Amino acid sequence: MTDTLPTAEAAVSEATSDSPQSPQSQGPQQLKRSIGIVGGTLLTLSCVTPASTLFVIVPDLFGTLGTATALTIAIGSVLCIAVAFCYSELGTLIPSAGGEYAMVSTLAGRLAGWLVFVLSLLVVMIVPPVIAMGTADYLAPIAHLNPSMTGAGVMLLATLAGLLDLRANAWITGIFLVLEVIAAGVVALLGFTHSQRGIGSLTSMQVAGTGGHTDTVTAMLVVSGLAIALFVTQGFSTAVYLSEELENPRRNVARTVLATLAISTVIILVPVVAITMGANDLSTLTGGDISTMVTAWSSSAVGTFVSLCVALAIINAGIVMVIQNSRVLFASARDKAWPHPVNTLFSKLGRFGSPWVATLAVGIPGAILCFVNLDTLYGVTGVSVTGMYLLVAVAALLSRRGPHRHTHAWRMPLWPSIPLLLIAVLAYILTQQETTYLLWTGGIVTAATLYWVLYLRPRRETRWLISLPEEDEAPKGRVL
Repeated sequence: MTDTLPTAEAAVSEATSDSPQSPQSQGPQQLKRSIGIVGGTLLTLSCVTPASTLFVIVPDLFGTLGTATALTIAIGSVLCIAVAFCYSELGTLIPSAGGEYAMVSTLAGRLAGWLVFVLSLLVVMIVPPVIAMGTADYLAPIAHLNPSMTGAGVMLLATLAGLLDLRANAWITGIFLVLEVIAAGVVALLGFTHSQRGIGSLTSMQVAGTGGHTDTVTAMLVVSGLAIALFVTQGFSTAVYLSEELENPRRNVARTVLATLAISTVIILVPVVAITMGANDLSTLTGGDISTMVTAWSSSAVGTFVSLCVALAIINAGIVMVIQNSRVLFASARDKAWPHPVNTLFSKLGRFGSPWVATLAVGIPGAILCFVNLDTLYGVTGVSVTGMYLLVAVAALLSRRGPHRHTHAWRMPLWPSIPLLLIAVLAYILTQQETTYLLWTGGIVTAATLYWVLYLRPRRETRWLISLPEEDEAPKGRVL
C-alpha cells in the first residue's frame, strides 16, 4: 500500500518534538534565494558540463556505436525533451532542494520518493569521481599525473568551492563554462573543416571491429546505448535541485530546465557530428581519442589548449556536482530521512548559507572513491538514471489530480501523452541493459526498501516528512 504524506499539523508537531533545542524546532531550515535565471542556467549548464561529457563519456559511445553515436545522442536528446517537460512541471509545482524525491514523494507516495532518492544518490555520488579521474588525461600535455590522486585533488577542490556562497559559485562556474564552450567550438570547427565523409555517414551504422573488419551497429545496440545517451544531458535536472535558491521558482525553474537542455544538446551534439564526419577513418573514430584527432587536424598547441579547457571543465563539473549533491543530502536531513543525530548534522548551514556538513559528506567520500574501480558502478549509473526518469514520469502522470490540479505551476503540453509514452520507452530501455548492472542496481534498491520497511515506515509520523520552502503567499516552512 502506498503511504501518503502526513498532515501539516502532524509534521509541524514532529518538527517541534524531535529536539527542543534543535533548529527544527523553529521550522524546517531553508536555503537563501540568491540567484536568478542567468546564474541558475550557468550552474545547471556547468553540471551538464558539455565539454567533460564530450571528452569523457562520448568516446565510450564511439567505441561501441561508431558512426551511430550522433544518432543515439540525438534520440536520447529527444527523449530528454519529454523528461524536461516532466521536470519543469514538477519542479515548479514542488520547488524543493530535494529535487526528484520531493516531487515523487508528494505525488506518488513516500516509498516511491525514497527509492528515487536512493537512485539519485547513486548517480550524484558516483559520477563526480568518475569524471574527476579523467582530469589527469587532459593535463598530460603539461604534467604526467596519477589519475586517482588527481581525481581526489579535484574532488577536494570542488568541496572547498562548494562551501562558498552560491552566487560566487555561479560566477566561478560561468567563467569555466565559457572555456568549455570555446573548446567544444574548436573541435566542431576542426571536424567540419577536415571532413572525410558526408552527412550520410551519421546513419551508416558502422563501427570498427576486430582484425580491421567493419561491424554493423544494430538497433538493439542503439537502444542499449540510450541509457548512457540519456545521461549525456542529465545535468539539466540540477535546476530542480536549485529551486529553493532560485528567485521566482514558479517561473524560472521551467525556463532554466528547458534552456539548459537546448543549449547543452547543441554544445554536445554539433561536435559529435563534426567528429564523426572528420575522423580520418572508422578505426580512428571508434578509438574515440578526440585529443589526438584535434592535434592531427591542427597542431600540438591547439590540442594542448583544448585539453586544458577540458581539464577546467572537469573541475567545473566537480564544483557544481558537489553543490547539487550537498543540497540533496541537506534536504533529506531536513525531511528526516535518518536518525536524529545524522539529521541535525546534515541540516547545518554555514556562514555563507551553504550546508557545510552535507557538502563535506559528499565531497570527501567522492575523493575516496577515486581510488576504487568504478567500472561496474559506472554501468549502474546508466540504469539508475533511466529508473529515476521512469519514476519522475510516473509522478508527472499524477501531477494533476486532487489539490495539485489547481496549483499555480508551469504545465507541459500534450499531457498525459508525454509521461505515458516516456514510461513505456524508459521501461523498454531498462530491459535492454546488461544483467549485471540491473542486478547491482536491484540489490541496492532492495536494501533501500528494507530500510524503508524496517525504519522509515514504522516511524512515518516522525520520519521522511517532505517540506516545501517559504513562498511569499505561504507561511514559513510550509509542510506537506
